[in-house]
Amino acid sequence: MKKIFSYLVLFTILLYGCDESSTNGVIQTDGSTNQIAVEVVEVIDGDTIKVKYNGDIEKVRYLLIDTPETNHHTLGKQPFGEEAKQRNKEIIKSGNVTIEFDVGNRLDDYGRMLAYVYVDGESVQETLLEEGLARTAYIFPPNTRYLDEFEEASKVAKERSIGIWETDNYVTNRGFNAEVLTNNNAEEKKSTTEQCNIKGNINRQGKKIYHIASGKYYEQTNPEEWFCTEQDAIQAGFKKSGE
Repeated sequence: MKKIFSYLVLFTILLYGCDESSTNGVIQTDGSTNQIAVEVVEVIDGDTIKVKYNGDIEKVRYLLIDTPETNHHTLGKQPFGEEAKQRNKEIIKSGNVTIEFDVGNRLDDYGRMLAYVYVDGESVQETLLEEGLARTAYIFPPNTRYLDEFEEASKVAKERSIGIWETDNYVTNRGFNAEVLTNNNAEEKKSTTEQCNIKGNINRQGKKIYHIASGKYYEQTNPEEWFCTEQDAIQAGFKKSGE
């Protein structure tokens, strides 16, 4: 009986101990940095792809990064989300794709595999970070093998103020704040309108008349066009109001 029991223990170790282990249904790896070749079926967005792995179709969520959403059920389409997706697709299609697992959980709460993704040995995550299309995020030890490298790549993009770093406060600890960009655009539009305050109006007879701010009928005029200077209005075929 002791000999049979020993064989069973050895078999169990060989079966589960080499590459991964499962605790309470959570798959964990042994820390190997081996890269596994996969076939990409679909690029879902900037930080998620679908691959063929061990004969099955699996979603792979990129470890340690987050890109803006492209079609979220509550957040909708965020600025730079489509750019991140298209760049991810471009990189993925440029060579042979491999994935690498970290030492912690292999699956997230949505059943997606968590991995580092490479194309011809180059980190896709690091490239997206360097180009300002992703932020470092979802940092859950012990899955932090390349965190230092990723944060350094992100720092480069932030210092260059490119991509998601173009607008202050768009990137937050909780994701991306699209309202910052919306408010900035509104302010820019308001500023432009205030500077270009000459109203161009077309009356019922089809005559093109422009009104300056000090004019008698300025406030009650609904403009068809705005002009920054009187010369602009004249070049567009408008004549000054004779008030």
